[in-house]
Amino acid sequence: MTQAELLAQQLAGTRDWTLKLIADLEGDEWGFQPAAGMGHALWLCGHLTTSQDTLIHTRCLDQPILDEAFRAHFPIGQPVKSLPEHDYPPVEVVLAKMADVQAKTLEAVRSMSDELLAKPALGAGGKAHPHYDDVRGAVSHCCRHEAFHAGQIATIRRLLGKPFLR
Repeated sequence: MTQAELLAQQLAGTRDWTLKLIADLEGDEWGFQPAAGMGHALWLCGHLTTSQDTLIHTRCLDQPILDEAFRAHFPIGQPVKSLPEHDYPPVEVVLAKMADVQAKTLEAVRSMSDELLAKPALGAGGKAHPHYDDVRGAVSHCCRHEAFHAGQIATIRRLLGKPFLR
């Protein structure tokens, strides 16, 4: 198995877990916030989508997929707004974008050469990321990042009284 295949497998496995966690969310559950300003499942799914686009398609491939209108709903580092307070895209739209970006990401990662994986993955203005140096690290970080937020979704599920998943 190549490095690229392993990274794609890890991304796919992490996404499968995220999808299991959100599979039975309904209606207002998508907007449940553990506390004011904290992420709800809809925001977290949009954030994972925009982050994957940034980490892989922008930083590694210089070919972003998402438009700025979608990205604007999921800014990093600001309090998350409640569903009635903010006009987020519908759940179906967020999930469709999430699936589209994931499919394109897996295709891109599977085709990455060892040479590409070793290249620097820099942000705007050539700025390095604090958690990785190269494309390999960016892809790996994308997986860790999703696992971190999947844990938040798991907590939301438990607060909603949903069963623990294995």
